[in-house]
Amino acid sequence: MRLFFLLARKYPLQTVFMLISLLVAGLLEGFGLSMLLPLLSFAIPQQAGEQVTQTAMASSKLEMLVTDLFAFLNLTPSIENILIVILISVILKSAIIIVSRRQTGYTVARIATDLRLELLRSMIAAKWEYYLHERIGAHNSAMLNETKRSSDAFRLGVQMAADSLEAVAFLVAAFLVSAEASLAAMGCSLIVFLLLRRYLRKVRKTGQQQTNLRRELLASMIDLFQSFKSLKAMAREELADYLLEKTTYSLQKVQQKQVMTQGMLKALQEPLATIFLAVGIYVTLVYWHIPLSNMIVMLFLISRVIKQVTKVQERYSEIIIQESAYWSLQKTIRNLNKHREVSSGVEIPSLKKLISLEDVNFSYGKSRILKNVHIRFPVGQITAVVGASGSGKTTILDLVVGLISPQEGEVCIDGVPLQRIDLKRWRQMIGYVPQETILLHDTIFNNVTLGEKNLKKEDALTALQAAGALEFVNELPKGIDHIVGERGGKLSGGQKQRISIARALVHRPALIVFDEATSALDPASEEAVCETMRSLRKHHTIIAISHQTALLKCADQAYAIQNGVAEQIHPTDGNRLISKATNGI
Repeated sequence: MRLFFLLARKYPLQTVFMLISLLVAGLLEGFGLSMLLPLLSFAIPQQAGEQVTQTAMASSKLEMLVTDLFAFLNLTPSIENILIVILISVILKSAIIIVSRRQTGYTVARIATDLRLELLRSMIAAKWEYYLHERIGAHNSAMLNETKRSSDAFRLGVQMAADSLEAVAFLVAAFLVSAEASLAAMGCSLIVFLLLRRYLRKVRKTGQQQTNLRRELLASMIDLFQSFKSLKAMAREELADYLLEKTTYSLQKVQQKQVMTQGMLKALQEPLATIFLAVGIYVTLVYWHIPLSNMIVMLFLISRVIKQVTKVQERYSEIIIQESAYWSLQKTIRNLNKHREVSSGVEIPSLKKLISLEDVNFSYGKSRILKNVHIRFPVGQITAVVGASGSGKTTILDLVVGLISPQEGEVCIDGVPLQRIDLKRWRQMIGYVPQETILLHDTIFNNVTLGEKNLKKEDALTALQAAGALEFVNELPKGIDHIVGERGGKLSGGQKQRISIARALVHRPALIVFDEATSALDPASEEAVCETMRSLRKHHTIIAISHQTALLKCADQAYAIQNGVAEQIHPTDGNRLISKATNGI
């Protein structure tokens, strides 16, 4: 219930409205049931051939209150009037419940949305280095699964509050009939709760286990099916079954434990309630000598109290299963916020001369990647950085973009250290073409603009023209509105790469970065991309990295990275290129 109270503080107006509505509905429920006693007082004597007087009817506090109410309303406490009052109270209660549930639905949806947005914004604000060590699939599980289960826990908490208020209403009505029997009912309810408490602890444990296993399963599925095409091509798709089988069966066992535990809760509640009701009937008839009409109403109210208490217990067991998702989600958000990217720079960047790395050293843990690197990237030129895989080429790009910071040395833009520059404004000046081209299952237009509202179709067409993609786009059945398929499956590798280049160009960047952008292309496509680079050089500064030497054909200058050291080479110096740039490839 801690989660319910926490969310209630976040959404106080909605929660107060719902609780007041439920309280009024509970009072109407109790009021309607309070009419049963005078109704039975009429019915039972009439069956015995007796006459009922108003004085004889008022034999309990409840009956006296009902009699006073009818007198206040100037109504005769007849069977017809009592039935009308019961009907009105039921209709009013139903109307209030409808309004309350509608508000509950809106609030639950808003909670889920707010949690998803909180997680999304924390993910966006986190440092790039954070994602090098975390499984993105686990965050997908948090986004899709844990946010919904968290909001469901609040919904269950509201339902539990409704059941509790109804139990209180029944108990108040029972007190007005017989205080002794009502106290006995409270004691019975407490005993039922204590007897079944151990099962609630087991339910809490299985809920936490389910949260962890669901997150692990979804993360593993996403990781695995990203490479499913290659597995299918090699007839090794059975590996998916093997790799996911253990987690799936573990989840099955936990769910079985949960179902069994909740089944035990429900199975034990009914016989315990029956035992206490039987004892109640015996005591009221033999020891307390309560009138028959009072006893019937009393037993009905007590049975409703015990039933509501068991429902509260069932709701609580469901809440503790779902709320584990909320604590897991909050742990993820706290971890993301702990790795939040902080930029203290305020200077507005300008790129008119060059980008430079000044005696930069960088390490991942104990692994030294760059050693005293000194590189110049002049404006208006294509600078190629070549080297073996793992030599530190991408690390250089990450430093230039500001995704990581050097442990020693500085990255400067026109002589200004990057830590003094507004990092967001600097990145807005960059177009990035990644090694792996990931396209959305959407139109070419949306893949180029990524849904940015300020960009029009003319902007996308201009970017496609500059990327050398407009010709093949115009040949497609729907042109720029053509759907590219899952991950761009309807396009060739070269076509996907050109769409990726257009995406980098559409916001007119000053700097374009190619991160192994030609490594997966055939020679013809690679040559076409190089030609595109040469045409872009007129208006953009270009940095391109590759572990292949073909990129050097279009470069104005080049650096070779070997053993963490950068050395400038001439793009046409083939012999030196082989010894410096391709060593170990």
